[in-house]
Amino acid sequence: MGVRRLFTDHPAAVGETYGKHLLRALGFGLRMIAAGMACIIHALVPFLFVSTGSRTVAELNEQMVLKRSVRPASVPNARVAG
Repeated sequence: MGVRRLFTDHPAAVGETYGKHLLRALGFGLRMIAAGMACIIHALVPFLFVSTGSRTVAELNEQMVLKRSVRPASVPNARVAG
């Protein structure tokens, strides 16, 4: 497998270019970090960020799984949620 394919096979399998996948994955990761921090704060101070974690998970799931126009193709080591 060529080096270029290592960077392009998975994005192509989910209907994205490398650049689009990079930005979407980065955005997802940053939102997960922020939601995780909110959950940690919520654990210590229960009246803060009451629904931030669950709302973020639901929104990300909708964006990643429910609204994806292209289902992942058969790519080795690919995981399909569901």
